[in-house]
Amino acid sequence: MSTILYYKYGDLLNPSDKVQDAFIKLWENCAKVAPEAAKSYLYTVANNMMLNEVKHQKIVFKHQEVKPKDYTNETPEFMLRKKEFLKRYETALSTLKEEERVAFLLSKVDGKTHKEIAELLNITKKVAEHRIYAALNKLKDQLEELN
Repeated sequence: MSTILYYKYGDLLNPSDKVQDAFIKLWENCAKVAPEAAKSYLYTVANNMMLNEVKHQKIVFKHQEVKPKDYTNETPEFMLRKKEFLKRYETALSTLKEEERVAFLLSKVDGKTHKEIAELLNITKKVAEHRIYAALNKLKDQLEELN
């Protein structure tokens, strides 16, 4: 579950901490939560915690300036090309459907197998494969470096 939150919100907001907090909340409310609803309860609580953290971080960033490092060994041309590619890559990722993006990142970043992805997302292996390949094809259409 923390992997899904990681792909949805990023690592900066500590998704694994939110998952742990969700389990604590489930434990505190175990008498109120039906066993068959525990999974959706955990996901909903963790997702809401992440959304609250996003709101909080927006306020923090307004009052705090994040300064990047001011040195590098890379040439200015390389840095510009890298920055442009990352921007286009993020834009291309954002155009994917959420389920395609999650399956693609689980496969390519985490190195999960199609079977593991299917189990994690509670879908069939074929659906996982379809989502990954659909995402890859869309990314290839938008980024010529991937061809």
